[in-house]
Amino acid sequence: MLSDDFRRYMQLQQAVGYKYDTVAYTLRKFVVFAEARGDAFVQAERVVEWAATAASPGRRRTCLLTARRFALAMRAEDNRHEVPPAEAFGRPPFIRHLPHLYSDQEIAQLIAATRKIRKPFVANMYATLFGLLAATGLRISEALALKLEDVTDDGLLIRQTKFRKSRLVPLHDSSQQAVESYIASRRRLSTADTSLFIGDSGKTPCYRAVLEVFDRLANATGLRKAGRQPPRIHDFRHTFAVRSLEQCQNDRQSVSRHMIALGTYLGHAGVTHTYWYLHATSSLMEQIAAAGESLHDGGKP
Repeated sequence: MLSDDFRRYMQLQQAVGYKYDTVAYTLRKFVVFAEARGDAFVQAERVVEWAATAASPGRRRTCLLTARRFALAMRAEDNRHEVPPAEAFGRPPFIRHLPHLYSDQEIAQLIAATRKIRKPFVANMYATLFGLLAATGLRISEALALKLEDVTDDGLLIRQTKFRKSRLVPLHDSSQQAVESYIASRRRLSTADTSLFIGDSGKTPCYRAVLEVFDRLANATGLRKAGRQPPRIHDFRHTFAVRSLEQCQNDRQSVSRHMIALGTYLGHAGVTHTYWYLHATSSLMEQIAAAGESLHDGGKP
């Protein structure tokens, strides 16, 4: 049965460190679709038929590739499973989403806009959450997974994120004070949930709920002006990486040390992942130009 294959596949992926929450949700829908039509094995045509029901070209391709990876794993055990072609819906052009690099003023405006949320505690929670994302570059999933006991005098303990890696994220004194102030009000709530960030329901808000609040505040503050690439929550992470590099000393050794420290702080497995978050700014280009002039004049870059 495909259901049994699906369960074994997910257990294997999670055992080697993948969380695969979204993948599990998507793949489960395919299994239900296929079994409803009497399939005991993955059928290539069925995969394409199911993926074609998705709402957008991007989503159709995601569904296709998700089911295809499952089919490849199952075919290694039993060749009655068929593997659909990876390009059944064509090859889409690679378009990189250019991140929005927040200015200090924009971050302040966004946090100030949380005061318009009617419930005071919820307003405080979102102000602290968005401020923490901006100050640390945490992934939103990491922030929402924090527990009260993960806030220590030495910083935030980020537990088993990608590939079950854990790390300690030191906080600036101002960020530490802001989090502790939030915790003081958080502890006055009567709830058995030990999550750091909770909503008015007494539970951690889901990602979609946070995204809706973020979108509403971004519109209210004018961040989403016509003709501009709309900012995302994940752009806080890009902004943190770029702004931290801008403040690094402008010499090769300092930059090398900084990149290793930045990658560790962000929880990356290798420095190449950190490079993805770096983007050209006027400040960085000035530093590069100065280093080039120094090299040209016989100095050290």
